[in-house]
Amino acid sequence: MICISCMFHKTSIYRQSPGSVLTTVLYQDMDWDQFDMNPKVIAAVKKANIKSIKEILNLSGADLQRLTKLSSMDVQCLLKTVSGTLRKSCMLTALQLYQDKDHCTSQHQKLSLGCSVLDSLLRGGIPVVGITELAGESSAGKTQISLQLCLSVQYPYEYGGLESGAVYICTEDVFPNKRLQQLIDQQRTFRADVPLDVIQRIKFGNSVFIEHAADLDTFYNCIAKRITLLLLRGVVRLVVIDSMAALFRCEFGAKDSVMKARYLQTFGAKLHSLSSRFRTPILCINQVTDTVDETDVAQSNFGLLDKKVSPALGLTWSNQLLMRLMASRITQSEQSPGGALQHTGSVLRTLSVVFAPHLPPSFCCYAVNLEGVKGVKVKTPL
Repeated sequence: MICISCMFHKTSIYRQSPGSVLTTVLYQDMDWDQFDMNPKVIAAVKKANIKSIKEILNLSGADLQRLTKLSSMDVQCLLKTVSGTLRKSCMLTALQLYQDKDHCTSQHQKLSLGCSVLDSLLRGGIPVVGITELAGESSAGKTQISLQLCLSVQYPYEYGGLESGAVYICTEDVFPNKRLQQLIDQQRTFRADVPLDVIQRIKFGNSVFIEHAADLDTFYNCIAKRITLLLLRGVVRLVVIDSMAALFRCEFGAKDSVMKARYLQTFGAKLHSLSSRFRTPILCINQVTDTVDETDVAQSNFGLLDKKVSPALGLTWSNQLLMRLMASRITQSEQSPGGALQHTGSVLRTLSVVFAPHLPPSFCCYAVNLEGVKGVKVKTPL
């Protein structure tokens, strides 16, 4: 396991409104020398003190000519080049996506959980592009699933991985080093579907990067600087945040709901930008809060468990998500012959799909043991 060193000066986002902290390449200061353009055009842009793509696209052709002293043809070349950076791949129609037999688009690619039962529930695993939330109560198994994904991402593509590492951002608890090492030691047994020589070649512990961010400022600096650097270098292809709710627990009161929503939107936009740009799955662990609304309970648990809880952070954060999963721990009474489910062995848990654009509301059971997280096929009484 590797802890990311602080290689950058700290940047405070408290000095400005969170809504004004724009996180896409459109607003970033650009290094114009990296663009494939005539040196004369690059020199003119620098001389005009134009620093971002946003400035160029907000100006008319005539204004650009006036500021840069370039010809009309050079200005058109400049506009075409900077526009291309915002659309790195060609656009696809709905018909092209539907007819994509090779499943080569990011819409189809998934990161496997390393278990056929859990992958069957998610139709292959976690989507490569987008933010996936895993919510649940304490001891529901959220961290166990996250650690398992940190190892699964390192496997070759043919075995459900992305052939890269993972970065794990801890916001409240110390990273569970011992448990991760335990899972690494059990990979030969757990991943029986993978040839032994393939597992032996993977240096699992060398590709898990760890960062601790206890406040909003450190967290933003982490995802905007250090995580971006790792993604640029191709070192990681999975970002795990454990947890999002912990960052906001003590920062805002009841009267600060607007400010809190702006921070959530800012972080969500940045995470979406990273996921889309580097085709990297973002897994955010979330906590739950008590609720007395029976509708919320039904939507969160589908009537399987009578637990009056719902994911924290509210509607603003929910709108940032591509997919929401809910992990729950089943009590002993619910596993008894008269309960909803019957199972012998480890403590039984459920993983439920609350919402996703490609999945129906559904659930499956799983258990956490020495080897890792495994789906369990249980019998329900008739």
